[in-house]
Amino acid sequence: QVQLVESGGDLVRPGGSLTLSCAASGFAFSRRYMNWVRQAPGKELELVAGIASDGSPTTYRGSARGRFTISRDNAKDMLYLQMNNLTSEDTAIYHCVKDTWRTGDRGPGTQVTVSS
Repeated sequence: QVQLVESGGDLVRPGGSLTLSCAASGFAFSRRYMNWVRQAPGKELELVAGIASDGSPTTYRGSARGRFTISRDNAKDMLYLQMNNLTSEDTAIYHCVKDTWRTGDRGPGTQVTVSS
């Protein structure tokens, strides 16, 4: 079955950087659109970025544009999110999602906390 496991979340200071990873298994990863979404406490699920099956095009929403980079390694069935210049507004649980970001299969998430 589909399995998505995120890692890389941490406590980081404002202005810092993190790279999140998502290990995928149980499906043809190289053929699927993938997304990163996040959910902050008390807020709705929010799309962060998406990437086509072959790595292009990519799309970013809101404040992620210009600060975050989504990428993938189809040989390793891995999805990544490089995050720079983090702010407290980026504090959330980050999930990788297969196919449609609102309803697709997603992993349990990894916690990112931005605080001084």
